[in-house]
Amino acid sequence: MREINKDKLNVKIYSGRPELGAAAAEILTAKISELLKTKEYINIIFASAPSQNEFLAELLKKDIEWARINAFHMDEYVGLDKDAPQGFGNFLKDRLFSQVSCREVHYLNGNASDLKEECKRYSDLLIKYPTDIVCLGIGENTHLAFNDPHVADFNDPEIVKVVDLDQDCRAQQVNDGCFKMIDDVPTLALTITMPALFKSTYAYAIVPGKFKANAIYHTLNSDISELYPSTILRRHDHAVLFIDEDSASKI
Repeated sequence: MREINKDKLNVKIYSGRPELGAAAAEILTAKISELLKTKEYINIIFASAPSQNEFLAELLKKDIEWARINAFHMDEYVGLDKDAPQGFGNFLKDRLFSQVSCREVHYLNGNASDLKEECKRYSDLLIKYPTDIVCLGIGENTHLAFNDPHVADFNDPEIVKVVDLDQDCRAQQVNDGCFKMIDDVPTLALTITMPALFKSTYAYAIVPGKFKANAIYHTLNSDISELYPSTILRRHDHAVLFIDEDSASKI
């Protein structure tokens, strides 16, 4: 493992995805244990993407007090069939939530009849349960959650909002093997906003793979702005970026 720092952001570089996933799970487990020494329960937001597979698989091997964890996910497609495997809630249910017993699990509903009311419902939950840890991915276009560059707002007054997805974001879903063609990818989504993600006390970004090399380059080298949303991680007091040699290839 190699380690560098960029502004406030700690960057850990691993040889490959298995090593990255194991290390991120180990560090998250230690932080959970530390926080539960002084808290009755903690609140964690999880990302949903193939980039998280190794990390989530390693988490299942850990001795974690899941019964003291309230779990959330950070974004969801609008209008996708409720049982579709591409649904982000379904992704996490399959890989994590169905295999552990959390204190509570809260899902965003992309099929709600009133999306504005659904945003308020989830926002109220995030106010009730302030985020201790967020486990992030970074998109090929540097989005965090579904905050693509054209909708990202570092001063967003909302906690959860409806967004339209840009072409690069939708293409990533095809690159990830989640959809066969871009026309199959929904155009709207619900997302936790940038300030709401940033409020998390600890932020862990798990970002392996060659398709993320450009995003990692911009995350670490471009000016901090909504043009490259993930650059905001360099201002977070307790953020760690986990990358592998593939995603680190352009830094």
